[in-house]
Amino acid sequence: MRPNTLAEAVEQISIGKPRDSILAEFVDAFDLAASDQERYAAIEREPVLSGDERLDALVGAVAEYLAKNRRLGRVPPWTGGPSRRLANPWFTTASPSPGMREYLTFASPAEFASRNIFTEERPLRRARGPRQTGN
Repeated sequence: MRPNTLAEAVEQISIGKPRDSILAEFVDAFDLAASDQERYAAIEREPVLSGDERLDALVGAVAEYLAKNRRLGRVPPWTGGPSRRLANPWFTTASPSPGMREYLTFASPAEFASRNIFTEERPLRRARGPRQTGN
């Protein structure tokens, strides 16, 4: 079942569902919401802390990034908590070379870099085909 809120996504990840797939499904649901109010509601409730420092920081970054990138006009206050930041840098690519580390350091959106998460320039982009209309 596709998570409709970020909190639901974290719950599913916490019971063993694959993080990348669940977060991608959440972003799809978020983007398909009918209004900005529904989009904000999808990130408004704070997900429980999972005990996985990277996941806890990542969901803070995801919520802030979506709120700003989709111009919702506000960011949920919970995203700024200290448990939503990493003490040590995390480069999201497996075994990045020194050159890749440098690229990720400069390419990462501020919402991720401020949490010590270094990722690609557009981390939540989704490939979608055109919507089908009636024949």
